Amino acid sequence: MVALVQTVAYLGLDARAVEVQCQVAAGMPRFAIVGLPDKAVGESRERVQSALASMGLALPPKRITINLSPADLPKEGSHYDLPIALALLAAMGVTDAEQLADFVAVGELALDGRIVPSPGVLLAALHASEEEKGLICPAVQGSEARWASDVPVLAAPDLVSLLNHLKGTSRLPDPEPGEVAEAACGPDLKQVKGQETAKRALEIAAAGGHNLLMIGPPGAGKSLLASCLPGILPPLSPAEALEASMVASVAGTLEASMVASVAGTLEGGKISRTRPFRAPHHSASMAALTGGGLRVKPGEVSLAHLGVLFLDELPEFQRAVLDSLRQPLETGKVDVARANAHVAYPARVQLVAAMNPCRCGHLGDAALACSRAPRCAADYQSKVSGPMLDRIDLHVEVDPVSAADLALPPPAEGSAEVAARVATARALQGKRGVRSNAELEGDALEEFATPDDAGRQLLVQAAEAMRLSARSYTRILRVARTIADLAGSTDVGRVHVAEALSYRRQAPRA
Repeated sequence: MVALVQTVAYLGLDARAVEVQCQVAAGMPRFAIVGLPDKAVGESRERVQSALASMGLALPPKRITINLSPADLPKEGSHYDLPIALALLAAMGVTDAEQLADFVAVGELALDGRIVPSPGVLLAALHASEEEKGLICPAVQGSEARWASDVPVLAAPDLVSLLNHLKGTSRLPDPEPGEVAEAACGPDLKQVKGQETAKRALEIAAAGGHNLLMIGPPGAGKSLLASCLPGILPPLSPAEALEASMVASVAGTLEASMVASVAGTLEGGKISRTRPFRAPHHSASMAALTGGGLRVKPGEVSLAHLGVLFLDELPEFQRAVLDSLRQPLETGKVDVARANAHVAYPARVQLVAAMNPCRCGHLGDAALACSRAPRCAADYQSKVSGPMLDRIDLHVEVDPVSAADLALPPPAEGSAEVAARVATARALQGKRGVRSNAELEGDALEEFATPDDAGRQLLVQAAEAMRLSARSYTRILRVARTIADLAGSTDVGRVHVAEALSYRRQAPRA
């Protein structure tokens, strides 16, 4: 007899159908798993055998063969434990094989028979919905699975409870879909004293989804400004929350037992609609930032999908690591090509970066600047390549804050007021068929972002004087469109183009 159980293999954000075939035949006792399994799948033999032993079941003294079909598709991860155990139990006659044909099973087994969480349950639920099947998964991930659709979900805490449910002796409770969690309270713009130019640039960046670079001395408030950005961004729509959750699920951060501020993670069964905010350390490797590893996983740029990727101390990142972001920033996705895998992850992020003007950080202050100024500024800022800077829409200088500024009362306008203007501007952009002005291109860019005659004349003159690239020209049009949206203007005028041009940076400050 050959028992069949359906499961999935994860390839990027795709869930591929895998059939677990189990045969128990006469012959020398052995337990073999074939079908291109990795080490984690091969070790499932011990976990499955121990889990069955904890239920009082022993493997028959026969030749047990598990085949994971298709055999040429690499199988990675511990989520194959549960389907292998169910296929083996069906082949042994403990449970009904025909009943299992209506389900897709994923989950890792503990030695005592518990079904513990495994990454990718949300993707498996979406795949089961497409195949019009139910899903068998760990109990703590039942809420995650119910977010996919109304497919039947059996969220079992252990093998015994699952088998009793399948036999009809007891019933597993139906998991409830995860609720929307309240947005976490972050820093408010009222905490920022002064820095009106930087706050204006931050508002424009939030309203249009534009990339932003802040340059200023240490302690000027660059990191504080960046941490205020999530508080003025609009929340994720339900479709965007599901899209961001898929990345978190395959990365293994979407578990009910976890408490995190990443968009799409579960907190006590709740899914957040707060946009992701990722701030990797400048020692991050290329694989950590763009994705990869021995078992390919999404990197920080994908975990920040539909949110913000904040790179503090930008020149301190390895140059090759920074340049690896050039293609994702342009296309909105990252292709990870390895010898054993070739996958694509979404990476539609808003880049916010901060840097000092030079290594000592006090360029322009004769009392604090080092003896190598201004040469040290050119050397330090040259660590960031020109093509990388060309992909950043807004360049703003953040001036130092004096003690007198800190003694002033908080500003009257905070994040709530700015967020209202940002939401109004984003609503206008949504009517154009794009998430934000940063995604305008082709005919849509020509239709909505073309300035009037005076604005076009100014832009042409500036392009020649500043020797702007075609990419810079396009990005200025997008920023000007956002400035016009914030002003409530239907057309892009000369004043909007002029302000957009003021945020382009030609050369390192000396």
